[in-house]
Amino acid sequence: MKMLFEKIIFNVLAFSLFILIFFKMIKKNDTNYVIILCMQAIGILISFIEIIFKLNIGVFMKFLIYLLSVIIPVIIIYFEYKGISFSEIIYISLAKIALLMKDSKGAKNFLITLVTKYPESYYGHKMLAEIYEKEGGMRKAIDEYVQAIQINKKDYNSYYKISYLLNDLGKKKEASQMLEELLRKKPEMLDATILLGDIYCEQERYKEASNIYNEALKYNPASYELYYNMGIVYTMLNDFKNAKSCYEKAAAINTLLYNGYYNLAQISLIYNDLEEAEKYFMQSVLSKDIEPKAYYNLAKIYMIRGDKENAVKFLNIAIELDHNFYDKADKEPLFIPVKSYINYPDMEEEQEKESNLTPKEIKVQ
Repeated sequence: MKMLFEKIIFNVLAFSLFILIFFKMIKKNDTNYVIILCMQAIGILISFIEIIFKLNIGVFMKFLIYLLSVIIPVIIIYFEYKGISFSEIIYISLAKIALLMKDSKGAKNFLITLVTKYPESYYGHKMLAEIYEKEGGMRKAIDEYVQAIQINKKDYNSYYKISYLLNDLGKKKEASQMLEELLRKKPEMLDATILLGDIYCEQERYKEASNIYNEALKYNPASYELYYNMGIVYTMLNDFKNAKSCYEKAAAINTLLYNGYYNLAQISLIYNDLEEAEKYFMQSVLSKDIEPKAYYNLAKIYMIRGDKENAVKFLNIAIELDHNFYDKADKEPLFIPVKSYINYPDMEEEQEKESNLTPKEIKVQ
């Protein structure tokens, strides 16, 4: 009796879900639902065979029946309740598979089919925008991000993406306007603050840049980038006291990012504090990008102190790392007393190294 009652409940539920999915297919005029209907039909058919022939099927077959006839349809209905259609799931899954197979064109085709049939597909527009962005199609990416925002007003990442792409296209005014609006809604968004600050600095709007950085610190008090960028802004405003304070905080947050130390050394030079400048330049030489100019400045400090031996040593290291410092030192009056000790860069050796590179190696460099 219990088994019979269970089968009646199952069949009523399975038929109800079948009818519901069928009407969804008719209403949306979407043949993708045929896949679900076929799965449900298989599950219901197995159940009927079990009843008619009085079979005692195993646990696996029972699970398969419930999976095909009840579980999968219920999952589809749940997703649609959340605003994600079955077709959207299919096309996005196919697009992701295509991307895994490095088939960007195929992925775009799936997504274009999706957004053509379902213009309100947020995930379709968003994913299509990301593909266009990776391919360098900035204007198409912007259009798709705009569509995504119109569907989901709280998609703040797409707001940022549009601003970023507008900035890359040289539309600074439009980018800054979008970022200002975004930060009014989402003031804690660090990437938006950094980008807007960069645009302000390019436009020499240093006061405005410092204002947004200070506001952002309320939400990101441990951000190296904020303190470092504030240091640059205060330097441009000739406020070296605040600049030094910001660089110190940046260096304390991340001792592996040496730009802060280098800028602290430069500020120390402005205040004629050679001992502190030397300390910070010594810390900044650990960065390959900064190393040559840090050694060059150390050479200048030792020349000022009258320590010609160390001055020549560090100057020659700077020249060895970057040959451009030879010409710079040659024009620097400070190095006149040690000119005869400066090593001329071996340009022929460098050219010989370059000439021995294969075409592939040259391309990689």
